[in-house]
Amino acid sequence: MKRPQLKRPALLDARNITRLYGPNQGCQDIDFTLHQGEVLGIVGESGSGKSTLLRVLSGLEAPDVGQVIYHSTQQASAAAGSATESLDLYAIGEARRRALLRMEWGLVHQNPRDGLRLGVSAGANVGERLMALGQRHYGDLRAAGQDWMERVELDPRRIDDAPRTFSGGMQQRLQIARTLVTQPRLVFMDEPTGGLDVSVQARLLDMLRTLTRELGLSVILVTHDLAVARLLAHRLMVMRQGRVVEAGLTDQILDDPQHPYTQLLVSSVLTP
Repeated sequence: MKRPQLKRPALLDARNITRLYGPNQGCQDIDFTLHQGEVLGIVGESGSGKSTLLRVLSGLEAPDVGQVIYHSTQQASAAAGSATESLDLYAIGEARRRALLRMEWGLVHQNPRDGLRLGVSAGANVGERLMALGQRHYGDLRAAGQDWMERVELDPRRIDDAPRTFSGGMQQRLQIARTLVTQPRLVFMDEPTGGLDVSVQARLLDMLRTLTRELGLSVILVTHDLAVARLLAHRLMVMRQGRVVEAGLTDQILDDPQHPYTQLLVSSVLTP
């Protein structure tokens, strides 16, 4: 996979993020920058703090200490083009945070049922994200739904079927279509292949790699699976007991790990 140039503009800055629930529970002193078009993987065993960090970064849970700074592109005048506005995620208020998740960000849950509306059709799940951006034409919404179902390798003829009639892997594909239809600048993925069998995982990962490349997505990916991280992530952060113990380019870390914990993960002596 072609690696991005890390000189690209910053999209998200995490500054001294700490969110604790007790001794060694949560995350502590996390600092990093995510660049535009980059996939950052966060790996570690269960309880390492990676999911807590993802919730803080995505606006779902406020940190005890620290800042999440998002560099949002605002449309200016036609002459000036676009401008960048740096937003402190937990200083802008809940309404604007929700607007970011709806308009510029996307979130892919481990359990697709958490990211889908099970009471409406597959097409409605995709279309309602576009409606949140102001699109109202029924024909256009339906066409977008069919197009995105095809892009995630779902049969577009099932556009009127309820998500509960789909398999787990198909539900995950539908959740991804629902998330990406608005072409978000930043996507958070929480164990997107968790709970799926190996053959379904392989197809889903191949699809995700293609879509992230084609759309130029910036992604923060949480996973315990180093094979998933190697396939999708440009850079890795390895977490243990709430702290980042090693960070760098994915190939560098997985081929030549420096920290003893990372070495255990890579050698599979420690089961994630």
